[in-house]
Amino acid sequence: MHSSTPPALLQARELSIRFGGHTAVEAVSCDFATGTLTAIVGPNGAGKTTFFNLLSGQLAPTSGRLWFDGRDITRLKAPKRAQLGIGRAFQLTNLFPELTVRENLWLAASARTGAGFAMHRLANSYMAIRERVDHYLARVSLTGRADWLAATLPHGDQRKLEVGMLLALEPRVFMFDEPTAGMSVDEVPVILNLIQAIRDERDKVVLLVEHKMDVVRSLADRIIVLHEGRLLDEGEPEQVIASPLVQQAYLGEVLVPADAGAAPEGDSP
Repeated sequence: MHSSTPPALLQARELSIRFGGHTAVEAVSCDFATGTLTAIVGPNGAGKTTFFNLLSGQLAPTSGRLWFDGRDITRLKAPKRAQLGIGRAFQLTNLFPELTVRENLWLAASARTGAGFAMHRLANSYMAIRERVDHYLARVSLTGRADWLAATLPHGDQRKLEVGMLLALEPRVFMFDEPTAGMSVDEVPVILNLIQAIRDERDKVVLLVEHKMDVVRSLADRIIVLHEGRLLDEGEPEQVIASPLVQQAYLGEVLVPADAGAAPEGDSP
């Protein structure tokens, strides 16, 4: 942890959402600071993914406010938030399946610069995008599959491509929803190393929904715990994991002290 607290780039205040008579997220307030990776955890049905959807703009809150870099973005939809710098990788891959790996990355890189595929753009703009695409191909270990259609990639490579596209957008907030879901044991380290590298640059906000507590311990600077849609606890990982209140919420099934052995996996809502 850092000796000084960086300013909060993303701020949620009393965020709530109701579906009919059910309150899925209730009056959650928290700050997300630049240079910090925050893991959002909780038992089944805690509201983790719903809260994530409120932050990224897939859902609009029933009440409460959300600020990004001092700007109220509560009513902005997901595409506009992405333009401002809030980037999200989904639990299910979100690619252009009939385009190649390179073309998927090109779309992301050109969207960041506004260059697109237009032939009248200056040659140096084209070359800059090409260099960025090559860079991100290498960073996600897909250079050898650059000409494959995204639809033909194994699941693990599709997840790597999605992270590559997110990197190419160069957001200020990275959001990862169950980033290792469905991946083989051999594929998981590549994704986790990418997320760790983003965190270690310490100039972004990184948010992670994850139920594998070994992943949370290895990556998170901070944990926020949701329970029945409410913010139950927040703080440094070992402090939160050791909290009797958190232990009670999990019924001892997921959050256990680090020296008590590996935690069994839970399901996401």
